Amino acid sequence: MRLPFLLTCTAWLCLGLTQALAQTPTTVVDLITPLQSSARLDPLDRFAQALTTDRGYLGAVTLVARNGQIIDWRAYGSRDLAKTSPMKIDSIFRIYSMTKTIVSVAVLMLVEDGKLDLDDPIANYMPEFSAMQVFIGGTADAPELRPARQPIRVRHLLTHTSGFATSGAAGDEAVKLFNRVDLHASPTLKDYASAVAKLPLAMEPGERFSYDGVGLELLSRLIELRSGMPMDRFLQQRLLTPLAMTDTGFGVEATKRDRIADMVTTDAQGRLLLDSSRAAQQPGIWLNPYPSGAGGLYSTAGDYLRFCQMLLNGGSLDGRTILTPRSVDLMQTNQLGSAAIPTGALRPGDGFGFGGYVVMKSVPGSRPGSVGQFGWLGAGSTYYTIDRQEKLVALLLMQHLPQNLPKDPPKVGSEFFGLVYQSLVK
Repeated sequence: MRLPFLLTCTAWLCLGLTQALAQTPTTVVDLITPLQSSARLDPLDRFAQALTTDRGYLGAVTLVARNGQIIDWRAYGSRDLAKTSPMKIDSIFRIYSMTKTIVSVAVLMLVEDGKLDLDDPIANYMPEFSAMQVFIGGTADAPELRPARQPIRVRHLLTHTSGFATSGAAGDEAVKLFNRVDLHASPTLKDYASAVAKLPLAMEPGERFSYDGVGLELLSRLIELRSGMPMDRFLQQRLLTPLAMTDTGFGVEATKRDRIADMVTTDAQGRLLLDSSRAAQQPGIWLNPYPSGAGGLYSTAGDYLRFCQMLLNGGSLDGRTILTPRSVDLMQTNQLGSAAIPTGALRPGDGFGFGGYVVMKSVPGSRPGSVGQFGWLGAGSTYYTIDRQEKLVALLLMQHLPQNLPKDPPKVGSEFFGLVYQSLVK
């Protein structure tokens, strides 16, 4: 099997997950266990090669683990726009919204510590949210408001049902009012929370699922308040260090920045170009001035696999317990209850747990995989899934920001996971 930029083994190499990820690999090898045949992996290999040749992506890393063993881990294409450096399996990616799952785990750790309760009103800890108003009419310049009938609770932040006016129809006046505030320029999470508290809600808390990043930024502030330390330090001490996620953080130290994959986009003609954001122009810097729980982390395939394997194991890895199995079950159970789910907000058959989608039933158009499958994605074309029935973790990491233009590369998450499942043997 020919693997671009990959040194293949002359014989199958079977490595346990803990051994394989104990340290960053220095030699790129094809890790295939007897649980999988190389022939069944060929379609996945051809698909990934095509991503970086005729489908418009610059580079990619794919990783599949099953039964606690890595069965496939490869790099394709280039790390940089100039195509002078090949992508490697230890390349570093901006994982954007895959950060949300990690921060959701951090919140549940505080729940287990007795520092938070899922049904706590957030005003218990951030009094500025004690008198929230709901937009009911008028304009952004002259809004008509009424008091919210119930408080925003911790679980609303985790499930994107807080009611913030972050999305709506074109010309929505509540959204206009919300967008007048540049929340991402907030110097601290405290400032971010104070700014949000002054804005009216678009709907009652718990009424409707509306995916956004505001809830996770407020949860990040709650982590600071209830742990007594900055959010990034809490993550480092309680989660990243115990899981040996040595390449994950809100910034990348100078000695590692040559491993960061370029964040690219396309223009109207379909040409690749470096994205204009600061994080793309200055790889390794913090994506926001504050530690963004909504999307601020950098990570690698190997690091994120360790996090996913911990969840797949029921909350533990290498003898370290991060969460109890009960909390992991809560994460991977639909938590939306009676909240309305707008058409197109989730895939058919999906619900939402804490930090990711949950496959509730198999219906036409649903994603490949088992009922109970859990996962999420990042805006920069990163994807992961955890399937407890199949004891499977699969990751596809790229760095491409779509512009919703006709010549954007196609979205490929479902195709990738479909090929992963087709490759499985019992």
